[in-house]
Amino acid sequence: MTQKQKRLIALTTGLCLPFLLVSGVSAMHIMEGYLAPQYCIAWGVACIPFLIAGFISIKKLSLEHRKALLLLAMIGAYTFVISALKIPSVTGSCSHATGTPLGALLFGPSAMSIIGIIVLLFQALLLAHGGITTLGANTFSMAIAGPFIAFGVYKLSLLFKVPKKVAVFLACFLGDLGTYCITSVQLALAYPSEVGGFSASLAKFMGIFATTQVPLAVIEGLLSVVIVMALESHAKTELTEIGFMGGLAK
Repeated sequence: MTQKQKRLIALTTGLCLPFLLVSGVSAMHIMEGYLAPQYCIAWGVACIPFLIAGFISIKKLSLEHRKALLLLAMIGAYTFVISALKIPSVTGSCSHATGTPLGALLFGPSAMSIIGIIVLLFQALLLAHGGITTLGANTFSMAIAGPFIAFGVYKLSLLFKVPKKVAVFLACFLGDLGTYCITSVQLALAYPSEVGGFSASLAKFMGIFATTQVPLAVIEGLLSVVIVMALESHAKTELTEIGFMGGLAK
């Protein structure tokens, strides 16, 4: 391992370490057994095309940009840490950031579907965070919808010549919120309100998650900007290789 690679690992560890000091009691991955079997199957099937695209994307990266694999592994570790930390929210419950939007900006949203499902699987098995039966639903919201929203916002921002740091903030902020909007839809579909049906249930879940998640989305956006600034200083070669320095991540 080169000295530069050691500095990259130390940098990522240092950026994630402050979050380890925050504790909580629960989180917002959909828990084991909370969804009926038909929803578990449907969301799992919906993930398959994205996972295939993600596998192809990572395989291509490993063949064409091997030096960037260390950076991809670090993004995976960052996603695992930041999405596993349960942070007390203003509603009296707990919530967490997602981590996947930043990876989508660097490596594209398809690659993050694979990273995300690996992270979610380890969290379900080792931390009882989420579940195996709800893995498809959690993957779709955190590892597919959030990254694609973030990537789209980032590209659109660059198209309108928004400053890059602002584009990173907006992308990660909205990617985080988008994850919980999709989670709200998933829960509303599974548990429609007796009065008002799906719409009333969706409004209830969206209201809870909006109050809970907005401050965390702001924090995730700001943290992502700091990480990008640090990577531009310490991993410029790797970022240039994957096309991020020119805003051309694929």
